[in-house]
Amino acid sequence: MRSPWQHPARIVPLAFLGAIAVGTALMMLPAARAEPGYAPFITALFTAASAVCVTGLAVVDTPSYWSPFGHVLLTVLTQIGGFGIMTLATLLSLLVSRRLRLRGRLLAQAESAGLASGNIGAVLLRVAVVMLISEGAIALVLTLRLWLGYDYAFGRALWEAVFHAVQAFNNAGFALYSDSIVRFVTDPWVCLSLGLGVLAGSIGFPVLFELFREWRTPGCWSTHTYLTVLGTLVFAVLGTLVFLVFEWRNPGTLGPLDVPGKVLAAFTQDVMTRSGGFNSVDLGQANSETLAVSIALMFIGGGSAGTAGGIKVTTFLLLAYVIWAEVRGEPDVVVRKRRIAEETQRQAMTVALLGVLLVAAGTVVLDALTVDVPFDRALFEVTSAFATVGLSTGITPSLPEPAQAVLVVLMYVGRVGTIAVGTAIALNTRRRQYRYPEERPLVG
Repeated sequence: MRSPWQHPARIVPLAFLGAIAVGTALMMLPAARAEPGYAPFITALFTAASAVCVTGLAVVDTPSYWSPFGHVLLTVLTQIGGFGIMTLATLLSLLVSRRLRLRGRLLAQAESAGLASGNIGAVLLRVAVVMLISEGAIALVLTLRLWLGYDYAFGRALWEAVFHAVQAFNNAGFALYSDSIVRFVTDPWVCLSLGLGVLAGSIGFPVLFELFREWRTPGCWSTHTYLTVLGTLVFAVLGTLVFLVFEWRNPGTLGPLDVPGKVLAAFTQDVMTRSGGFNSVDLGQANSETLAVSIALMFIGGGSAGTAGGIKVTTFLLLAYVIWAEVRGEPDVVVRKRRIAEETQRQAMTVALLGVLLVAAGTVVLDALTVDVPFDRALFEVTSAFATVGLSTGITPSLPEPAQAVLVVLMYVGRVGTIAVGTAIALNTRRRQYRYPEERPLVG
Protein backbone atom coordinates (compact mmCIF):
# COMPACT_ATOMS: atom_id res chain seq x y z
CA MET A 1 0.00 0.00 0.00
CA ARG A 2 1.34 3.41 -0.94
CA SER A 3 1.92 5.89 1.83
CA PRO A 4 -0.33 9.00 1.79
CA TRP A 5 2.84 11.04 2.10
CA GLN A 6 3.64 10.17 -1.51
CA HIS A 7 0.79 12.42 -2.64
CA PRO A 8 1.63 16.17 -2.52
CA ALA A 9 -2.07 17.04 -2.32
CA ARG A 10 -2.24 15.16 0.98
CA ILE A 11 1.05 16.57 2.21
CA VAL A 12 -0.36 20.10 2.12
CA PRO A 13 -2.92 19.82 4.96
CA LEU A 14 -0.75 17.40 6.95
CA ALA A 15 2.33 19.60 6.67
CA PHE A 16 0.41 22.68 7.71
CA LEU A 17 -0.97 20.82 10.71
CA GLY A 18 2.54 19.72 11.59
CA ALA A 19 3.91 23.25 11.34
CA ILE A 20 1.07 24.60 13.47
CA ALA A 21 1.69 21.89 16.08
CA VAL A 22 5.40 22.64 16.25
CA GLY A 23 4.72 26.36 16.30
CA THR A 24 2.24 25.94 19.15
CA ALA A 25 4.75 24.00 21.21
CA LEU A 26 7.43 26.64 20.62
CA MET A 27 5.09 29.54 21.43
CA MET A 28 4.23 27.81 24.73
CA LEU A 29 7.87 27.93 25.85
CA PRO A 30 8.43 30.37 28.74
CA ALA A 31 11.15 32.06 26.65
CA ALA A 32 8.54 33.07 24.07
CA ARG A 33 6.51 35.08 26.58
CA ALA A 34 7.51 38.47 27.95
CA GLU A 35 6.10 37.73 31.41
CA PRO A 36 7.16 34.73 33.53
CA GLY A 37 5.45 31.45 32.76
CA TYR A 38 4.19 29.87 29.59
CA ALA A 39 1.38 30.94 27.29
CA PRO A 40 -1.96 29.11 27.58
CA PHE A 41 -2.53 26.45 24.97
CA ILE A 42 -5.30 28.26 23.10
CA THR A 43 -3.23 31.46 22.96
CA ALA A 44 -0.19 29.64 21.59
CA LEU A 45 -2.32 27.61 19.16
CA PHE A 46 -4.15 30.66 17.84
CA THR A 47 -0.93 32.64 17.40
CA ALA A 48 0.94 29.78 15.71
CA ALA A 49 -1.97 29.04 13.38
CA SER A 50 -2.31 32.71 12.53
CA ALA A 51 1.41 32.93 11.71
CA VAL A 52 1.69 29.70 9.71
CA CYS A 53 -1.53 30.50 7.85
CA VAL A 54 -0.19 34.06 7.26
CA THR A 55 -3.30 35.64 8.74
CA GLY A 56 -2.21 38.04 11.46
CA LEU A 57 -5.21 37.78 13.77
CA ALA A 58 -4.16 37.92 17.41
CA VAL A 59 -5.80 37.20 20.76
CA VAL A 60 -3.12 39.06 22.74
CA ASP A 61 -1.15 42.26 22.28
CA THR A 62 1.75 41.09 20.12
CA PRO A 63 4.44 43.61 21.18
CA SER A 64 3.86 43.34 24.93
CA TYR A 65 2.76 39.71 25.38
CA TRP A 66 5.52 37.99 23.42
CA SER A 67 9.24 38.29 24.10
CA PRO A 68 11.89 39.07 21.45
CA PHE A 69 12.30 35.30 21.08
CA GLY A 70 8.56 35.02 20.51
CA HIS A 71 8.73 37.74 17.86
CA VAL A 72 11.51 35.84 16.09
CA LEU A 73 9.32 32.72 16.18
CA LEU A 74 6.46 34.69 14.62
CA THR A 75 8.79 35.84 11.84
CA VAL A 76 10.02 32.33 11.11
CA LEU A 77 6.54 30.79 11.18
CA THR A 78 5.21 33.52 8.90
CA GLN A 79 8.04 32.99 6.43
CA ILE A 80 7.39 29.25 6.40
CA GLY A 81 3.68 29.79 5.84
CA GLY A 82 4.25 32.33 3.10
CA PHE A 83 6.71 30.22 1.21
CA GLY A 84 4.31 27.32 1.39
CA ILE A 85 4.90 24.02 3.09
CA MET A 86 3.88 22.25 -0.09
CA THR A 87 6.81 24.04 -1.74
CA LEU A 88 9.18 22.66 0.86
CA ALA A 89 7.66 19.19 0.56
CA THR A 90 7.96 19.32 -3.23
CA LEU A 91 11.60 20.34 -3.00
CA LEU A 92 12.23 17.47 -0.59
CA SER A 93 10.57 15.06 -3.03
CA LEU A 94 12.80 16.39 -5.82
CA LEU A 95 15.91 15.87 -3.74
CA VAL A 96 14.92 12.32 -2.83
CA SER A 97 13.39 11.01 -6.03
CA ARG A 98 14.54 13.56 -8.63
CA ARG A 99 11.20 13.05 -10.30
CA LEU A 100 7.52 13.69 -9.64
CA ARG A 101 4.41 12.31 -11.22
CA LEU A 102 2.58 14.82 -13.41
CA ARG A 103 -0.28 15.16 -10.91
CA GLY A 104 2.10 15.94 -8.08
CA ARG A 105 4.09 18.34 -10.25
CA LEU A 106 1.04 20.36 -11.20
CA LEU A 107 -0.22 20.47 -7.62
CA ALA A 108 3.18 21.66 -6.48
CA GLN A 109 3.11 24.40 -9.09
CA ALA A 110 -0.30 25.60 -7.90
CA GLU A 111 1.09 26.26 -4.43
CA SER A 112 4.64 27.29 -5.27
CA ALA A 113 3.75 29.43 -8.25
CA GLY A 114 5.60 27.28 -10.71
CA LEU A 115 5.39 28.38 -14.31
CA ALA A 116 6.66 25.37 -16.16
CA SER A 117 6.28 21.63 -15.84
CA GLY A 118 10.02 21.16 -16.01
CA ASN A 119 12.61 21.92 -13.33
CA ILE A 120 10.57 22.58 -10.19
CA GLY A 121 13.76 23.09 -8.19
CA ALA A 122 14.72 26.06 -10.37
CA VAL A 123 11.23 27.52 -9.94
CA LEU A 124 11.44 27.20 -6.17
CA LEU A 125 14.79 28.96 -6.23
CA ARG A 126 13.27 31.82 -8.22
CA VAL A 127 10.41 32.06 -5.74
CA ALA A 128 12.84 32.24 -2.84
CA VAL A 129 14.93 34.90 -4.59
CA VAL A 130 11.86 37.04 -5.34
CA MET A 131 10.73 36.79 -1.72
CA LEU A 132 14.12 37.71 -0.29
CA ILE A 133 14.68 40.60 -2.70
CA SER A 134 11.20 42.00 -2.06
CA GLU A 135 11.49 41.69 1.70
CA GLY A 136 14.98 43.17 1.58
CA ALA A 137 13.78 46.20 -0.39
CA ILE A 138 10.90 46.81 2.03
CA ALA A 139 13.19 46.38 5.02
CA LEU A 140 15.75 48.82 3.58
CA VAL A 141 13.17 51.59 3.13
CA LEU A 142 11.63 51.01 6.56
CA THR A 143 15.01 50.87 8.28
CA LEU A 144 16.08 54.21 6.85
CA ARG A 145 12.71 55.79 7.62
CA LEU A 146 12.58 54.59 11.24
CA TRP A 147 16.24 55.41 11.84
CA LEU A 148 16.38 58.83 10.20
CA GLY A 149 12.76 59.95 10.45
CA TYR A 150 11.79 58.69 13.91
CA ASP A 151 15.19 58.65 15.65
CA TYR A 152 15.08 54.92 16.37
CA ALA A 153 18.38 53.31 17.28
CA PHE A 154 19.76 51.65 14.16
CA GLY A 155 19.51 48.12 15.62
CA ARG A 156 15.89 48.62 16.64
CA ALA A 157 15.02 50.20 13.29
CA LEU A 158 16.62 47.31 11.41
CA TRP A 159 14.84 44.61 13.44
CA GLU A 160 11.41 46.25 13.27
CA ALA A 161 11.87 46.86 9.54
CA VAL A 162 12.77 43.22 8.87
CA PHE A 163 9.87 41.97 11.01
CA HIS A 164 7.29 44.11 9.24
CA ALA A 165 8.79 43.47 5.78
CA VAL A 166 8.32 39.72 6.29
CA GLN A 167 4.79 40.31 7.55
CA ALA A 168 3.94 42.56 4.59
CA PHE A 169 5.23 40.41 1.74
CA ASN A 170 3.72 37.26 3.26
CA ASN A 171 0.42 39.07 3.82
CA ALA A 172 0.35 38.23 7.52
CA GLY A 173 -0.14 41.51 9.37
CA PHE A 174 1.41 41.00 12.80
CA ALA A 175 2.85 44.29 14.06
CA LEU A 176 5.25 45.30 16.81
CA TYR A 177 2.96 48.20 17.71
CA SER A 178 -0.22 47.84 19.71
CA ASP A 179 -2.09 50.06 17.25
CA SER A 180 -0.78 48.14 14.20
CA ILE A 181 0.40 50.98 11.89
CA VAL A 182 -2.13 53.64 12.96
CA ARG A 183 0.71 55.83 14.21
CA PHE A 184 2.06 55.95 10.65
CA VAL A 185 -1.28 56.69 8.99
CA THR A 186 -0.01 59.81 7.16
CA ASP A 187 3.54 58.55 6.51
CA PRO A 188 3.79 57.52 2.84
CA TRP A 189 7.24 55.95 3.33
CA VAL A 190 5.87 53.42 5.82
CA CYS A 191 2.36 52.92 4.44
CA LEU A 192 3.32 52.68 0.78
CA SER A 193 6.29 50.42 1.48
CA LEU A 194 4.11 48.00 3.40
CA GLY A 195 1.23 48.37 0.94
CA LEU A 196 3.36 47.68 -2.12
CA GLY A 197 4.93 44.74 -0.29
CA VAL A 198 1.47 43.32 0.36
CA LEU A 199 0.55 43.78 -3.31
CA ALA A 200 3.76 42.11 -4.49
CA GLY A 201 3.12 39.09 -2.31
CA SER A 202 -0.61 38.87 -2.99
CA ILE A 203 -0.54 39.23 -6.76
CA GLY A 204 0.96 35.74 -7.18
CA PHE A 205 4.33 34.49 -8.36
CA PRO A 206 3.20 33.45 -11.86
CA VAL A 207 1.99 36.99 -12.48
CA LEU A 208 5.18 38.52 -11.10
CA PHE A 209 7.32 36.31 -13.33
CA GLU A 210 5.23 37.04 -16.41
CA LEU A 211 5.13 40.78 -15.77
CA PHE A 212 8.91 40.76 -15.41
CA ARG A 213 9.25 39.13 -18.82
CA GLU A 214 6.37 40.76 -20.70
CA TRP A 215 5.74 44.08 -18.98
CA ARG A 216 6.18 45.94 -22.26
CA THR A 217 3.73 43.76 -24.19
CA PRO A 218 0.41 43.46 -22.30
CA GLY A 219 -1.12 41.86 -25.40
CA CYS A 220 1.05 38.81 -24.81
CA TRP A 221 -0.07 38.31 -21.23
CA SER A 222 -1.79 35.08 -20.33
CA THR A 223 -5.46 35.16 -19.37
CA HIS A 224 -4.51 34.51 -15.75
CA THR A 225 -2.16 37.49 -15.63
CA TYR A 226 -4.68 39.71 -17.42
CA LEU A 227 -7.47 38.85 -14.98
CA THR A 228 -5.22 39.23 -11.94
CA VAL A 229 -3.86 42.62 -12.98
CA LEU A 230 -7.30 43.84 -14.06
CA GLY A 231 -8.92 42.76 -10.81
CA THR A 232 -6.12 44.18 -8.67
CA LEU A 233 -6.34 47.59 -10.34
CA VAL A 234 -10.14 47.72 -10.35
CA PHE A 235 -10.52 46.75 -6.70
CA ALA A 236 -7.68 49.07 -5.66
CA VAL A 237 -9.49 52.05 -7.21
CA LEU A 238 -13.02 51.07 -6.16
CA GLY A 239 -12.00 50.11 -2.64
CA THR A 240 -10.15 53.37 -2.11
CA LEU A 241 -13.08 55.43 -3.42
CA VAL A 242 -15.60 53.55 -1.29
CA PHE A 243 -13.52 53.99 1.82
CA LEU A 244 -13.17 57.72 1.12
CA VAL A 245 -16.89 58.16 0.56
CA PHE A 246 -18.05 56.31 3.67
CA GLU A 247 -15.31 57.45 6.07
CA TRP A 248 -14.54 61.00 4.89
CA ARG A 249 -16.17 62.70 7.89
CA ASN A 250 -15.92 59.86 10.40
CA PRO A 251 -14.04 61.31 13.42
CA GLY A 252 -12.85 57.84 14.38
CA THR A 253 -11.13 57.08 11.06
CA LEU A 254 -10.45 59.59 8.25
CA GLY A 255 -12.19 62.64 9.71
CA PRO A 256 -9.19 64.28 11.46
CA LEU A 257 -6.83 63.84 8.46
CA ASP A 258 -6.11 66.33 5.69
CA VAL A 259 -6.97 65.45 2.08
CA PRO A 260 -3.62 63.77 1.20
CA GLY A 261 -3.78 61.88 4.47
CA LYS A 262 -7.31 60.69 3.75
CA VAL A 263 -6.31 59.41 0.30
CA LEU A 264 -3.22 57.65 1.63
CA ALA A 265 -5.16 56.06 4.49
CA ALA A 266 -7.98 54.93 2.19
CA PHE A 267 -5.58 53.39 -0.31
CA THR A 268 -3.55 51.70 2.43
CA GLN A 269 -6.64 50.26 4.05
CA ASP A 270 -7.97 49.01 0.72
CA VAL A 271 -4.70 47.16 0.03
CA MET A 272 -4.59 45.72 3.53
CA THR A 273 -8.20 44.60 3.29
CA ARG A 274 -7.35 42.48 0.25
CA SER A 275 -5.05 40.33 2.41
CA GLY A 276 -2.44 42.46 4.18
CA GLY A 277 -3.79 42.54 7.71
CA PHE A 278 -2.23 45.82 8.88
CA ASN A 279 -4.62 48.62 9.71
CA SER A 280 -3.74 52.30 9.52
CA VAL A 281 -7.10 53.38 11.00
CA ASP A 282 -9.20 51.94 13.81
CA LEU A 283 -11.64 49.60 12.08
CA GLY A 284 -13.59 49.31 15.31
CA GLN A 285 -14.71 52.91 14.62
CA ALA A 286 -15.55 52.33 10.96
CA ASN A 287 -19.08 52.66 9.63
CA SER A 288 -21.17 49.58 8.87
CA GLU A 289 -21.10 50.35 5.14
CA THR A 290 -17.30 50.31 5.17
CA LEU A 291 -17.24 47.01 7.03
CA ALA A 292 -19.64 45.50 4.49
CA VAL A 293 -17.42 46.51 1.58
CA SER A 294 -14.34 45.31 3.49
CA ILE A 295 -15.95 41.92 4.01
CA ALA A 296 -16.53 41.61 0.26
CA LEU A 297 -12.95 42.63 -0.53
CA MET A 298 -11.53 40.21 2.03
CA PHE A 299 -13.61 37.37 0.65
CA ILE A 300 -12.38 38.03 -2.90
CA GLY A 301 -8.75 38.26 -1.79
CA GLY A 302 -5.71 38.55 -4.05
CA GLY A 303 -4.02 36.59 -6.80
CA SER A 304 -3.60 32.84 -7.09
CA ALA A 305 -0.31 31.13 -6.19
CA GLY A 306 0.72 34.01 -3.97
CA THR A 307 0.54 34.75 -0.25
CA ALA A 308 -3.00 36.17 -0.38
CA GLY A 309 -6.12 34.43 0.82
CA GLY A 310 -9.77 34.56 -0.18
CA ILE A 311 -11.34 32.86 -3.16
CA LYS A 312 -8.89 34.82 -5.37
CA VAL A 313 -9.57 37.66 -7.76
CA THR A 314 -9.31 35.41 -10.83
CA THR A 315 -12.06 33.18 -9.44
CA PHE A 316 -14.33 36.17 -8.89
CA LEU A 317 -13.74 37.63 -12.36
CA LEU A 318 -14.19 34.25 -14.04
CA LEU A 319 -17.59 33.95 -12.40
CA ALA A 320 -18.41 37.47 -13.60
CA TYR A 321 -17.53 36.43 -17.15
CA VAL A 322 -19.65 33.28 -16.76
CA ILE A 323 -22.65 35.35 -15.69
CA TRP A 324 -22.09 37.84 -18.52
CA ALA A 325 -21.92 35.05 -21.11
CA GLU A 326 -25.06 33.42 -19.70
CA VAL A 327 -26.99 36.70 -19.73
CA ARG A 328 -26.02 37.30 -23.34
CA GLY A 329 -26.85 33.74 -24.34
CA GLU A 330 -23.29 33.00 -25.46
CA PRO A 331 -22.42 29.29 -25.77
CA ASP A 332 -18.85 29.87 -24.54
CA VAL A 333 -17.21 31.97 -21.86
CA VAL A 334 -14.59 34.06 -23.66
CA VAL A 335 -11.87 36.24 -22.15
CA ARG A 336 -9.69 38.17 -24.59
CA LYS A 337 -10.56 35.84 -27.46
CA ARG A 338 -9.74 32.80 -25.33
CA ARG A 339 -12.42 30.25 -24.46
CA ILE A 340 -12.47 29.27 -20.79
CA ALA A 341 -12.67 25.52 -20.24
CA GLU A 342 -15.81 24.19 -18.57
CA GLU A 343 -13.66 22.45 -15.96
CA THR A 344 -12.19 25.82 -14.97
CA GLN A 345 -15.66 27.35 -14.73
CA ARG A 346 -16.84 24.54 -12.45
CA GLN A 347 -13.70 24.88 -10.35
CA ALA A 348 -14.29 28.61 -9.89
CA MET A 349 -17.91 28.03 -8.94
CA THR A 350 -16.93 25.28 -6.48
CA VAL A 351 -14.30 27.42 -4.78
CA ALA A 352 -16.68 30.38 -4.45
CA LEU A 353 -19.62 28.34 -3.14
CA LEU A 354 -17.47 26.42 -0.67
CA GLY A 355 -16.10 29.75 0.53
CA VAL A 356 -19.60 31.14 1.02
CA LEU A 357 -20.63 27.98 2.86
CA LEU A 358 -17.63 28.08 5.20
CA VAL A 359 -18.04 31.77 5.99
CA ALA A 360 -21.79 31.40 6.58
CA ALA A 361 -21.36 28.34 8.80
CA GLY A 362 -18.50 29.96 10.71
CA THR A 363 -20.52 33.12 11.29
CA VAL A 364 -23.53 31.18 12.58
CA VAL A 365 -21.36 29.14 14.95
CA LEU A 366 -19.45 32.21 16.16
CA ASP A 367 -22.68 34.12 16.69
CA ALA A 368 -24.08 31.20 18.68
CA LEU A 369 -20.98 31.03 20.88
CA THR A 370 -21.03 34.74 21.70
CA VAL A 371 -23.64 36.96 23.27
CA ASP A 372 -22.65 40.61 22.98
CA VAL A 373 -20.97 40.54 19.55
CA PRO A 374 -23.00 42.22 16.76
CA PHE A 375 -23.65 40.05 13.73
CA ASP A 376 -21.71 42.27 11.33
CA ARG A 377 -18.67 42.16 13.64
CA ALA A 378 -18.87 38.37 13.81
CA LEU A 379 -19.14 38.15 10.02
CA PHE A 380 -16.12 40.45 9.68
CA GLU A 381 -13.92 38.34 11.97
CA VAL A 382 -14.97 35.08 10.31
CA THR A 383 -14.30 36.42 6.82
CA SER A 384 -10.96 37.82 7.94
CA ALA A 385 -9.97 34.41 9.33
CA PHE A 386 -11.17 32.41 6.31
CA ALA A 387 -9.53 34.80 3.84
CA THR A 388 -6.35 34.83 5.99
CA VAL A 389 -6.44 38.64 6.09
CA GLY A 390 -5.94 39.35 9.79
CA LEU A 391 -7.95 42.56 10.10
CA SER A 392 -10.13 42.84 13.18
CA THR A 393 -12.68 45.17 14.68
CA GLY A 394 -11.11 44.41 18.06
CA ILE A 395 -13.37 41.62 19.28
CA THR A 396 -11.05 38.64 18.76
CA PRO A 397 -9.20 38.85 22.13
CA SER A 398 -12.50 38.98 24.02
CA LEU A 399 -14.06 35.98 22.28
CA PRO A 400 -14.55 32.80 24.34
CA GLU A 401 -12.08 30.00 23.69
CA PRO A 402 -14.52 27.87 21.62
CA ALA A 403 -15.09 30.86 19.32
CA GLN A 404 -11.34 31.38 18.99
CA ALA A 405 -11.00 27.70 18.10
CA VAL A 406 -13.54 28.23 15.30
CA LEU A 407 -11.35 31.00 13.91
CA VAL A 408 -8.31 28.71 14.07
CA VAL A 409 -10.13 26.13 11.94
CA LEU A 410 -11.19 28.80 9.45
CA MET A 411 -7.63 30.13 9.16
CA TYR A 412 -6.34 26.63 8.52
CA VAL A 413 -8.96 25.79 5.90
CA GLY A 414 -8.57 29.18 4.27
CA ARG A 415 -4.82 28.77 3.92
CA VAL A 416 -4.79 25.13 2.82
CA GLY A 417 -7.42 25.95 0.24
CA THR A 418 -10.63 24.24 -0.73
CA ILE A 419 -9.11 22.92 -3.94
CA ALA A 420 -6.15 21.31 -2.15
CA VAL A 421 -8.51 19.65 0.34
CA GLY A 422 -10.86 18.51 -2.41
CA THR A 423 -7.96 17.11 -4.43
CA ALA A 424 -6.60 15.26 -1.42
CA ILE A 425 -9.97 13.61 -0.82
CA ALA A 426 -10.50 12.79 -4.49
CA LEU A 427 -7.08 11.37 -5.29
CA ASN A 428 -8.51 7.89 -5.78
CA THR A 429 -11.59 8.98 -7.70
CA ARG A 430 -11.86 7.22 -11.05
CA ARG A 431 -13.22 8.72 -14.25
CA ARG A 432 -16.51 7.16 -15.31
CA GLN A 433 -16.55 5.37 -18.64
CA TYR A 434 -20.20 6.20 -19.26
CA ARG A 435 -22.60 9.16 -19.12
CA TYR A 436 -26.22 9.30 -17.95
CA PRO A 437 -29.04 10.70 -20.10
CA GLU A 438 -29.32 14.48 -20.04
CA GLU A 439 -32.19 16.36 -18.38
CA ARG A 440 -32.87 20.07 -17.83
CA PRO A 441 -34.51 21.01 -14.49
CA LEU A 442 -36.14 24.44 -14.28
CA VAL A 443 -33.80 27.12 -12.94
CA GLY A 444 -35.02 30.36 -11.38
